[in-house]
Amino acid sequence: MTEELEVLDPQEHLQDFFKKEKYRQRISQMGVVGKTSIVVDFEDLNAFDQELAEELLENPDEYFEYADNAAYAQLRIEDPEYAEKTEVVTVRIVRLMETGQLRKLGSKNIGKLVMVEGIVVRSTPVRPMVMQAVFRCKRCGETTPVNQTGPFLRAPFVCKNPNCRAKGPFDFVQKESTFIDSQDLRIQERPEDLPAGQLPRTLNIKLIGSEIVDEARPGDNVSIVGTVRAVAPTLPTVGKLRAFILHVDANSIEVLGKEPETVLPSPEEEEEITKLAKDPWIHRKIVNSIAPSIYGYDHIKEAIMYLLFGGVLKNLPDITIRGELNVLLIGDPGTAKSQLLQYVAKLAPRGLYTSGRGTTAAGLTAAVIRETRGGMSLEAGALVLADKGIACIDEMDKMRPGDRVAIHEAMEQHTVSIAKGGIVATLNARTAILAAANPALGRYEPHRTVAENISLPVTILSRFDLIFILRDQPNKDADSKMSEHILELHRKGLSPVEPPIPSDLLRKYISYAKGIKPVLTKEALQRLKDFYMAMRSASETEGSPVAITARQLEALVRTAEARARSALRKEILAQDAEAAIAIMRRSLEEVGIDISSSKFDIDLIMTGKPKSLRDRLQTVLSTIMEMQKETGLVEKVALLNELETKYKIIGGEAERLIGQLLREGTIYSPREGYLKKT
Repeated sequence: MTEELEVLDPQEHLQDFFKKEKYRQRISQMGVVGKTSIVVDFEDLNAFDQELAEELLENPDEYFEYADNAAYAQLRIEDPEYAEKTEVVTVRIVRLMETGQLRKLGSKNIGKLVMVEGIVVRSTPVRPMVMQAVFRCKRCGETTPVNQTGPFLRAPFVCKNPNCRAKGPFDFVQKESTFIDSQDLRIQERPEDLPAGQLPRTLNIKLIGSEIVDEARPGDNVSIVGTVRAVAPTLPTVGKLRAFILHVDANSIEVLGKEPETVLPSPEEEEEITKLAKDPWIHRKIVNSIAPSIYGYDHIKEAIMYLLFGGVLKNLPDITIRGELNVLLIGDPGTAKSQLLQYVAKLAPRGLYTSGRGTTAAGLTAAVIRETRGGMSLEAGALVLADKGIACIDEMDKMRPGDRVAIHEAMEQHTVSIAKGGIVATLNARTAILAAANPALGRYEPHRTVAENISLPVTILSRFDLIFILRDQPNKDADSKMSEHILELHRKGLSPVEPPIPSDLLRKYISYAKGIKPVLTKEALQRLKDFYMAMRSASETEGSPVAITARQLEALVRTAEARARSALRKEILAQDAEAAIAIMRRSLEEVGIDISSSKFDIDLIMTGKPKSLRDRLQTVLSTIMEMQKETGLVEKVALLNELETKYKIIGGEAERLIGQLLREGTIYSPREGYLKKT
């Protein structure tokens, strides 16, 4: 009896496995869907026979052959007609027990079956590869099939016709040869799996078979099961090298969805999360858990909380409205901006941190790379890799203007479009951006406008939902508390404040909350509308600045959604709307105030010039045009007199306004002391 058990044929044993109800159904459906492969959960195989599963991991080449034959034998029973058409069935194994780490793959894994996870950074076009090549002898016309392995096409040694036995030459007969689709991918470790301070490793993946090619695109998060191979690179004159290069021949590929949120919490964690959400002070707790070692800045931590939770993406038939918030921090040196950004990048379920000077447009969006075999391929950049996550960009003002332009589209449209080297593509970059910048003059000058204080173009400023200014002002009480906090931190070497929610739990809480899509209630809608109308009506009187635009209204909705989401609520209450209005007010007060008329003026962010300045420039310009009609050229002295007597614009200010118009090229000076409109 025992001997019989030992000589169990693996193929027959595997066929018993395919006779199970679940797989019989899958096999009988193959003909309906027109597939030639069947997906097997490794857990099922392990439960069926542990030894068999282990053999498969150790000798995948041999056992996959058994499995393919067993599945084909079962298909002949289930659907004999379809079995006639397809000559082979491929078994694809998914979800092994453990995931191998990219950086741990080495010589011990060669020839074994592994599962690796990572982000696709590059993919080649799909190319047909010959499996069985048919050659015709030029002398006698006899055809010889040759099964192909390895990278190069091999011809037969001799003609198989016994009368001919010629050693060549042969013609390749494309019509009678069999081809299969193939594609190469390159995957890279996920940013969240990287050990600190390490470079991410990459691994090449070879996909063969029409059902697994073109499944994943750059930026996708994938899980790949396959056999590890090592190939020696060849040098033209010397031959093969001694150091081999690892790659994986994929057996199956699963796209894990780009959401880092796909990791479901365990039932205990879920209980903890729902318990947290019931706390009436949950928002306070979350704010206090964000960077607890950094003192103060409650309003900024609140804004970061909204940024982490994010609003709801709306996909309308004609347009898409982004759900993620963008926040900009402008601050004096030493106000812990970089520390905040580094912390957020660590805390977010998927976060990336980059800094100004070391960042290029291609590095942020996507690079087009020339391949070794010719042709171009795309490589995803930071904003694409941080899709559905948070990108923290430090020192934004130090970036080259040419590179900064690349962020525009990602910030509002949430895509990255590229047209280079024959590749025209649009990649997703649904990324919330948290940026930090220093004031243009080193310190923030309160009596100058925001546009003068920040050396960022208006086009970028207008795309931030919330902008805050961190001022470093001496203040006895605050300074005393701050110094105690910092010195205590150095004395103990620990944070003086314990976060109410540990960061691991907070990360899971954020992931969990992302699944909730809160809806506006009537009261909340009314509050937002009232605030918007009140701010707009302030701008109706002639000559007063525009206080708020539709972009800010959308930002208000996003903020309110994020607040409801952070308490795991399905609807947005009036209190969420109030909180959103309060933080928007704070942002507008810090940024959008026209100094000369001390009114809110969103045009400061939208156009870079306050309304009052634009009005005065207009006055100067119209005066020049009137005088030009009479005299042809306008004498500067006469112009200054006219402005002073008629519009009360005094000498120094008039000079400054004329200087600005000259700089912008609206007027020019044909000769010394004279001006003319361009």
